[in-house]
Amino acid sequence: MVFDNSGIENIVADQNIIQHVMNKHGLNLGGHWDYERVTYDLKYQIEEGIYYLRIPGYAVEGDVGARNATLQMMDPYLGKHYYPTGIEYGEDEYFPPAVVEHCKRTIISISNDLKEILA
Repeated sequence: MVFDNSGIENIVADQNIIQHVMNKHGLNLGGHWDYERVTYDLKYQIEEGIYYLRIPGYAVEGDVGARNATLQMMDPYLGKHYYPTGIEYGEDEYFPPAVVEHCKRTIISISNDLKEILA
């Protein structure tokens, strides 16, 4: 499930600023990063299963590994984890309404915080 037009996809900022705001809202730099790309994850472990809110970005300048990148953020998305195959993001997946609503609130809060800092 992709959260289109959240406002986050328009943000370009220093990696350290983005990292600070993401951590403030409970998202951690996932294991899915390299020198050009990042993914910030928020894990939901509930009775229905394990879900991940992911907010990706890529370096338009600098190096993610050296923590001196300028990041262009991208559309957030939600996926369900299946053991042992991994995470599925398809529209045919069931996403609990409470998780979806929490994701929306979190995305709005992150977007607002980043816009305020960057203003």
